[in-house]
Amino acid sequence: MITRSRKVSDYKQLTKELPTLRYVDPEYVYINLNTARCKEYTLNAKKGDRVKLGEIIGERKGLFFTQPIYSTVSGHIEDVVEKIDSTGITVECVRIKNDFKDTYHEDITDRPDSVIHNMSKEEIVEIVKEKGIVGLGGSGFPSYVKLDTDKDIHTVVINAVECEPYLSSDYRLIKDQPEDIFRGLTYIMQASGAKRGVIAVKKTKTELIEVLEREIARFNEWNIQIAKLDDYYPQGWENATFEQAIGVKVPVGTLPMDKGILGYNVSTCASIYEAVKHNLPITKRHLTVNGDAVKFPQNIRVRVGTSVRELIKLSDGYSEEADKIEVIIGGPMMGVSVENDDVVVTPTTTSVLVFHSVDHKEEPCVRCGSCVFSCPVDIQPVSIMNAVKRDDTVSLKELEANKCIECGLCAYVCTSKIHVTDYVRKGKQQIG
Repeated sequence: MITRSRKVSDYKQLTKELPTLRYVDPEYVYINLNTARCKEYTLNAKKGDRVKLGEIIGERKGLFFTQPIYSTVSGHIEDVVEKIDSTGITVECVRIKNDFKDTYHEDITDRPDSVIHNMSKEEIVEIVKEKGIVGLGGSGFPSYVKLDTDKDIHTVVINAVECEPYLSSDYRLIKDQPEDIFRGLTYIMQASGAKRGVIAVKKTKTELIEVLEREIARFNEWNIQIAKLDDYYPQGWENATFEQAIGVKVPVGTLPMDKGILGYNVSTCASIYEAVKHNLPITKRHLTVNGDAVKFPQNIRVRVGTSVRELIKLSDGYSEEADKIEVIIGGPMMGVSVENDDVVVTPTTTSVLVFHSVDHKEEPCVRCGSCVFSCPVDIQPVSIMNAVKRDDTVSLKELEANKCIECGLCAYVCTSKIHVTDYVRKGKQQIG
């Protein structure tokens, strides 16, 4: 049994060394129809319809883009129900009963390497768009938008840093499927015209670096390098990764493409490979189940749409003393706390963390300045918090609240146990 005395580093070490459990056959999947980015949708299937794995069943509508909605199993449409998604909001989901046959849609066919080698930028971008590939590090931003830039791209950086505590799903993905990541990187380089590819990883992950270096030898016709980064938080923040990995500083508010860089999360890179090579949308993903209130922390490869409640059962359930728990979707620093485990796995679900709930009494701010000193983007979280309380939108703009990357450090270091990050997040929403 996992005891509460176990250190955070022990949890990460435990899950990354265990083999990944494959759980790709849930009885039901719940495919979210709307998201935080896409409020509207159309559903082209009705109750009772039979659908195939990889079949388009609808479309989400964002402000400046649309996303196809795919079935991740073959089976029958049952109903539209409400669930909580990985961002913590209640969304409408189509419930599909799995027939356990994995009957693929006719469009799911492999492309020969010779065909891929001669594909144009426009053709690769169109595939990434059609298959609905999004940023799997948590952002959920459509991947084709970045890839379709008209900027001169010299370097593609693949972010494999995974700096949040407790998380090791990217680590296991690299160990289990290194070739997929390298091939995905070459497709991105081919489409963007980049002459260099860089995989950024923490230098403390020596075993992972060995795997990557062995794979480089198989792709020696490409200019691919491993950047070994320092071990600190938030090293996985895109701008910090770029600066230490390739020595290019991207000011907050500046697009990386303006500096000749494309950045993708390692899971996104593997999904681009699946889309281009196998014509597959995102049907599965690696995620971590961890925390001091779950009996058996582990990494699981799951079908998108799986219930988080099932994954906790697969991890032997809650520990006996877990009478009051907190469920976090994502990392402990940047993740979202949800009311219960009735959550569905979406493409951007990196982890499910379950902790014994500890009530902290929030004290008045003592103006110690810890939040200011720890902020990686050099804003003043406590001043932003006070502006939020005053509903002072003018000051929020002057204080550049929109620069916040929501890393959670201000709340973590606060001696008064104030949820400072939440206030700054509200400030960003007030600005719009």
